[in-house]
Amino acid sequence: MYQYKGLDDTIAAIATAPGAGSLAVLRLSGKGTLAVLARTFRPKSGKGVEDWPTFTVRYGWVIDTAGETVDEVLVAFMTAPKSYTSEDMAEISCHGGTVAVKAVLELCLKNGARLAEPGEFTKRAFLYGRIDLAQAEAVLDIVNATSESFLRASTHQLNGELSTELGHIRGQLMSGYTMIEALLNFPDEDTDRGQAAQVGREVDGALCAIENLLATAQAGQVLRDGVRAVICGKPNTGKSALLNAFLRTPRAIVTDVAGTTRDVIEETAFIDGIPVKFSDTAGILDPRDKVEEEAVRRSRLSISSADIVLLVLDQSRALEEADRELMASLGGSADLEVIVVVNKIDLPEAFSLSAVEKLLPSRKVFPVSALTRAGIADLEKEIARLALQGVRVDTHTVVVSNLRHVEALSCAREALHRAAASIVDKAPLEIASQDIKSAVNALDSITGRNVDDDLIDQIFSKFCIGK
Repeated sequence: MYQYKGLDDTIAAIATAPGAGSLAVLRLSGKGTLAVLARTFRPKSGKGVEDWPTFTVRYGWVIDTAGETVDEVLVAFMTAPKSYTSEDMAEISCHGGTVAVKAVLELCLKNGARLAEPGEFTKRAFLYGRIDLAQAEAVLDIVNATSESFLRASTHQLNGELSTELGHIRGQLMSGYTMIEALLNFPDEDTDRGQAAQVGREVDGALCAIENLLATAQAGQVLRDGVRAVICGKPNTGKSALLNAFLRTPRAIVTDVAGTTRDVIEETAFIDGIPVKFSDTAGILDPRDKVEEEAVRRSRLSISSADIVLLVLDQSRALEEADRELMASLGGSADLEVIVVVNKIDLPEAFSLSAVEKLLPSRKVFPVSALTRAGIADLEKEIARLALQGVRVDTHTVVVSNLRHVEALSCAREALHRAAASIVDKAPLEIASQDIKSAVNALDSITGRNVDDDLIDQIFSKFCIGK
């Protein structure tokens, strides 16, 4: 069990982002919260903070040690265990701005609190058992969410839905484990065969549930981290105009001059709830100078690290050897997800789509006009489909998005495959028992039942100080 030595301390931290604003919030948590408030806060009512009712807000002033007013504030107070941390807690709402909130924080520290460590408020909620480790990680995901889809998925995890599902799986495995222990300690040849079969059914049921969770992992990680899509092609095919069409804003400079884009421009757009980081690259051509040589090198480097490549062709100009070379190099790579974008369909046609389809029979071709946005919606649907690898994701249910959880579930799956095989092979039940126990330990590492101190510290170090 994780050993934490700071639960007797009262901690304080600024909970809102730095900078000027109408309000800022400072949090206090710990047994000495009321004592710190008594030295720091003067209610307008004139009443002291003793016996302050929980879930109430008082108006007044923060005062310094000389009795001078520092700021006009509202203070909300929550008594243990009904608070975010399960300790006595207070939130001081003061005027926003670096100087004002820093002055209030310094007074709280001077009056008995200490500065909280990163994530310490959420860590205390975990240590007191109000939330488990999976829920604690969901807090960080909610703070860092960049799309509504991932926010929804993280909220379900914070509500404990993943933990509940893991609890059901754990219950199945513990049932099987208990049966094995009973068989080993109280053997009965007449019932051994039936009991072993029941253990096998429990293992199979748990395996099925784990497989269902892992089936959401690809989509979950895409919602969490997004994908990288590189826009490439010859100069002046409309790559920058296509980027602007995705972003719905004129981010990249668009001119008739070939080679306007000299460096990689990166921007993120949200397509069907998926963060897609688009990279608009310099046109790939035979470089005429050192600058173009470096631009082409960076373009090719971006392509090699892409999740999805958009090869842009200009339908208003006849296909050239440079186009064919790009199609051959990209179209023949099994490691790349390539979409062929035939741009400028609003202009007179210089080649047919069928000509491109013959050259790239295994790649989908999308005719679009970046200028008029014709065909862009269909192209975006294909990008989303490739990002999720064709998997439909329902963010209203449990979605596994954390890589640590994926690794733990994969370990549990491997252990259960071994257990199932040993039961089928009628190997000694002690072997299956150990594998089931390994699977339970892997699941427990997700919720925090079985986790080492270093991992706990590593997880909470990623939080901001006020959370």
